[in-house]
Parts: sequence; structure tokens; C-alpha cells
Amino acid sequence: MTPSKIRIALAVIATAVSLTACTSTTAQTTSAGVSTSSASASAQAGKVSANTADEAQITAALQVAGVTNPDRWAREVMEYRPYAADDTDLTSLRQNLAKYNPGQDTVDKIVSALTP
Repeated sequence: MTPSKIRIALAVIATAVSLTACTSTTAQTTSAGVSTSSASASAQAGKVSANTADEAQITAALQVAGVTNPDRWAREVMEYRPYAADDTDLTSLRQNLAKYNPGQDTVDKIVSALTP
């Protein structure tokens, strides 16, 4: 390979690396007008409300908490609403989730991502 071909190849590689590094993320909007990036942002910012968060927000929060199969557990969280505001440990949710034998670690992760 000639020196000029090597320079061209290196320039192409450098350009590809630069373009890859410059990609941006874009928010998608659901049919309900909710930004999917805002669901992820709220989950990453902290806990979400088990009473008022939508399914996407709960799923994102559970995913951040390391819950396996967060979609399924988000639906279960929503099924047993409402939760008492003074039930800060989400004891009623823990009792309802126990019906599915998820394991203590899974229940702890789920509850760690939520507030009443």
C-alpha cells in the first residue's frame, strides 16, 4: 500500500470515528404525547410514584433499579393501585407481589424504585 493510500485510509477511519462520537439522542413521543426520553430521565433522576407514574415511567425506573422483566412488574405495580400515601415502605405492594414468588431481591429492587 502506498503512503498516499494509507493517509486516505486513516482519514476515512478518523472521519468515521468523529461521526460516531457526534451522534445525538432524540426524544420520541408516544401517541399520548409523552416524551419517552422524559420517562427515562425521571426514572434516572430518582424514584417514581407507584400511584401516578405511567407504565413507561415505572418500567424505566425498574430497569434502572436492575429489575429483571421490568415490563411485567410495572403492570403488576399498576394493577394494585392506589397505594396509601402513609405506606412509605409499600407494604401492601410487597404483599401483592409476594403472590408471584418473585424472590426477596426482586421485590426489594421494585420497591426501591418507587414511592407511594
